[in-house]
Amino acid sequence: MKAVYCTKYGSVDNLQFKEIEKPTLKENRLLIKMHAASVNALDLHLIIADIPLVRLMGGLFKPSDPKVGVDLAGVVEAVGSNVTKFKAGDEVFGRGSGSFAEYATAGETAVALKPASLSFAEAAATPIAAITALQALRDRAKVQPGQKVLIQGAGGGVGTFAVQLAKLFGAEVTAVCGANSIEIAHALGADHIVDYAAEDITASSVQFDSIIAINGYHSIHAYRHILSPAGVYVGVGGSKIMRSMLEMMMAGAPFAGNKKQKIANMMTTPTPADLLYLKDLLEAQKIKPIIDRIYPFSETIQAIKHMQNGHVHGKIVISMEQ
Repeated sequence: MKAVYCTKYGSVDNLQFKEIEKPTLKENRLLIKMHAASVNALDLHLIIADIPLVRLMGGLFKPSDPKVGVDLAGVVEAVGSNVTKFKAGDEVFGRGSGSFAEYATAGETAVALKPASLSFAEAAATPIAAITALQALRDRAKVQPGQKVLIQGAGGGVGTFAVQLAKLFGAEVTAVCGANSIEIAHALGADHIVDYAAEDITASSVQFDSIIAINGYHSIHAYRHILSPAGVYVGVGGSKIMRSMLEMMMAGAPFAGNKKQKIANMMTTPTPADLLYLKDLLEAQKIKPIIDRIYPFSETIQAIKHMQNGHVHGKIVISMEQ
């Protein structure tokens, strides 16, 4: 089978298409014939190793596992001897290992049955981005009905899900995005939309109960000025994660005057329950994935470069279907 491999950190140009054997099926895993995968910022970080944690956990000098890709959607080809919830022929979506390939493997608890109403591309666009948005809003910010929520980066993969989920939770949503994402934010139900190139949201007179900063453009101290006295700031990953973590470590003094304000910089921790919760929302058409562009499998490297170049509207999907 063909698979995209990363054998050297530093650049997307180091990626290679390789002809390899199908993954060995372990007793607690599924072998999945891939129909679609999606590109996440996580994939890019693992490739270029711009965050020290990548090298500490995934290989100091080169990737210990050269397979690339996490989000997936496809058909179960075979199941391990300990798998009880799925069988060959099931259409599934979720997270796996090496999804930028013709076949990938996944743990039994990392996938769910694909909603029948969704295409494989739509299903693949959901897992990491939607779970990240869910955990930021529900678990970290603890958004309640009637609260004012600011979503910085509302036009991206996580942001488009965050706008929908925040509205579902009953919040008044202000979406900050680029001019070419305004129409999308409006269609997803944002109450107020700010073009970040035309207006500095941190100069606003409005205060927010929660700020979800996806690839936050401003410092934590700047966001603090528009955070309510008991508000919660949640930094979500992004290329500025190290700066954000350093700011958080030094935020004691600036935040000392108001002990009720909270700040957090989250990393996604996918759970089976969250995937099933999102599956139910997708089936009920309460949320939907937004797809920027679908690339054929042969153009996977170009798809990842598209993510690297930024200004993505929703998710970038890779299709293995002919």
